[in-house]
Amino acid sequence: MDTLLHFLVPTVLVVATTAFMEWFASWSHEHIMHGWGWGWHQSHHEPHDDALEKNDLFAVVFAGFAIALFALGAFVWWPLTWIALGITIYGALYFFMHDGLVHQRWPFKHVPRKGYLKRVYQAHRLHHAVQGKDGCVSFGFVYAEPVDKLVKKLNTGRRPFDAEALKDEERPTA
Repeated sequence: MDTLLHFLVPTVLVVATTAFMEWFASWSHEHIMHGWGWGWHQSHHEPHDDALEKNDLFAVVFAGFAIALFALGAFVWWPLTWIALGITIYGALYFFMHDGLVHQRWPFKHVPRKGYLKRVYQAHRLHHAVQGKDGCVSFGFVYAEPVDKLVKKLNTGRRPFDAEALKDEERPTA
């Protein structure tokens, strides 16, 4: 039983933290990045040719937080190590899903044509279909509401949006 708990507790902490991070990332994207943090995040919503954007500073802050938790877990309270690992796993998922799949910030290009990956891709395209920080939809990075619901939200919004955002042939510019 003792061996099971030594495996189960860290596993639950990692899985729960990774799942919690999708909620936290969505919340912080909507309320911080599209709020008082717009000064950094705005670079992500504008076309550019640079490899990096000011918005990448958010990743540095979150990575710094995870590193601090790893240190505290090693020297102060061991569960923080597993929480830090969950945050790091979420960061890797974000990197692959958002930077790689959606924004094509890798040397290879892939536009998903069906299923879950297409839904995530289209949902984030719809997030960028509105100019500016207000009126956007779909703030998550790993979970995406069904596209028809997002389009309905955009249609009931007060701001115009680019309906071309759902075309598979186009690559996101930001």
